[in-house]
Amino acid sequence: MSKPINLKILLESKNLERAPFPIPVGWFFVDFSDTLKPGELRNVELLGQEWVLFRTEGGTAGLSDPYCPHLGAHMGHGGKVCGEHLRCPFHHWEYNTEGWCKSVPYGKRKPPITNLQPILRTLPVVEKYGMIWCWHHPACEAPTWELPYIPEMEDATGFAGNRRGSWTANTCVQEIAENGVDTAHLKFLHNAPIIPPVEASYDGPVMTLNIGQGYIVGKSYGPGLNVLRFTQEGVTATMMSYTVPITKDKTQMNMSFRHVAYPEGTKELYVSKKIIDHMIGAAEGEESAGFESVDFIVWNNKKYRPNPLLCDGDGPVIQFRQWFKQFYVEAPTFSPNVANPAPAEAA
Repeated sequence: MSKPINLKILLESKNLERAPFPIPVGWFFVDFSDTLKPGELRNVELLGQEWVLFRTEGGTAGLSDPYCPHLGAHMGHGGKVCGEHLRCPFHHWEYNTEGWCKSVPYGKRKPPITNLQPILRTLPVVEKYGMIWCWHHPACEAPTWELPYIPEMEDATGFAGNRRGSWTANTCVQEIAENGVDTAHLKFLHNAPIIPPVEASYDGPVMTLNIGQGYIVGKSYGPGLNVLRFTQEGVTATMMSYTVPITKDKTQMNMSFRHVAYPEGTKELYVSKKIIDHMIGAAEGEESAGFESVDFIVWNNKKYRPNPLLCDGDGPVIQFRQWFKQFYVEAPTFSPNVANPAPAEAA
């Protein structure tokens, strides 16, 4: 009598999803600071929805839900920045960058809730590294960690390089980040000469990686920021990756590349630029390929295996997934039949 086979492993793929996760908690890149002028607003799509990105006339950046809490007008179509507030085009209600209603130009009394809490959802925003960042939490909770100091991006002198790029992948943030601990794929997909050893450690929202015994050393600060330093021939170049979910299964990968400001014509400058070429694509004289050349064909077509078949050379995939779970928080749900607070009565 033949032994029963495991049908689950044979048949489950048709029910697998590409991205079975919500948008994670964390700090995420929105745009470069110099692209948003005082008094400007525009609509942006990220984190599973549309938002209104604006800068007050005093220079503070804000990111708000587009729909006015009053009667639902879209403030990114006809809205206006007025001083330090975002003004709705419909009835000119005004909101500050924290979502508080600051002005209703008619009526004798605002709804009482406007004195108790913000009524427009806005995301906490900071500007760092020459970029606008927002904090995303499905339940509107405050940030639980800060963005780190990155000398290559923040020091006024000592570093150079303005190369950066942006790529779209049809998968979720977790699948892209998992590549960092899956070093076996570097040999077989990227054509690296060996499978480099990897060490990963975890401390709250921070993951520390050491790949190839110091060849690549870096940290991940939640799901939206990775800083990796590549070293060859005693020269180090830095990749800053600031990936943002557009939807649950569409991700925008953004990267900036920096190196020490070596003098022109030096070997160190040549090696720095070659390392950066290797990070992205295929560097001159090398057979191995960077992510741009090979990773997207996998990311754009794979499905997530929640129970993968792993062997001893696969790297700490399960430990990485356990760490990443902390960034998934279910959004609150509300009955459509529950009314908002009653309107204020005139005195």
